[in-house]
Amino acid sequence: MTDGVGAPPVEPFFLEADGGQRFCLYHPPVGRARGALLYLHPFAEEMNRARRMAALQARAFTRAGHAVLQIDLAGCGDSSGDFGQARWDTWRADVALGADWLRARVDAPLRLWGLRLGALLALDYARLQDAQPVAGMLLWQPVLKGSTCLTQFLRLRLAGAMLAEGQAQGGTHALRAALQAGETLEIGGYDIAPELAAALDALEPLEAMLPACPVDWFEAVSAPGADASPGAARAAAAWQARGADLRLHPVHAAPFWATSEITESVPWLDATSSVLEARLHEY
Repeated sequence: MTDGVGAPPVEPFFLEADGGQRFCLYHPPVGRARGALLYLHPFAEEMNRARRMAALQARAFTRAGHAVLQIDLAGCGDSSGDFGQARWDTWRADVALGADWLRARVDAPLRLWGLRLGALLALDYARLQDAQPVAGMLLWQPVLKGSTCLTQFLRLRLAGAMLAEGQAQGGTHALRAALQAGETLEIGGYDIAPELAAALDALEPLEAMLPACPVDWFEAVSAPGADASPGAARAAAAWQARGADLRLHPVHAAPFWATSEITESVPWLDATSSVLEARLHEY
């Protein structure tokens, strides 16, 4: 897959938001728009590790006739504010901001495309949109629970303490207690506020966020033909049992959002593009 060949130039700009600006990259489609996608990035350092893949996928989408908007959520990337000021409600408002901008600019069905915690944010936003439902969702390795995402993040601090001091005091329970007492914690260069931590812990699990639109879920697996993880399979089955139009797509690919080096995964890109194209031909 070539990088940007045949795609129109990307348009960077800032969207005005309450209390500041949100940095955006707009990828215009080749030809008349067949669809519009709003990309919601993952949490903390996963955002930076996934930037390359998000850009490559966005350009692949544009060559297939889709408009794509990438938005840096409040306190992330080049948007206003520090990460320590980030709040879940503000991020959800940022999704609405980006969705409204795309709807006003592109006369085509709007889909949400979220990676990891961004996928959970997409689901949380979409279930509140009775007046303006989205046409579909592409979920890349969604986080199954906000509390699990927070626990994994807190473990980074414990790992840092082990390296620096040879021991970690109290585990994640102690760190959660500090957050609940109103303390802001610095983890891997990111300040996480008690309010954001509490919101992540309070989020319903993914399987409870039943989507009203078609969903394609992409899950990394370690071997060709392998099944998705038991947790992903259980959540997918719970949705399907309640009538969700969900397709789970295992992809034999490295977890690029978690690798120490910037990683490109052609199988992941090709699978996503092929699945979206197939969805379009169904309607």
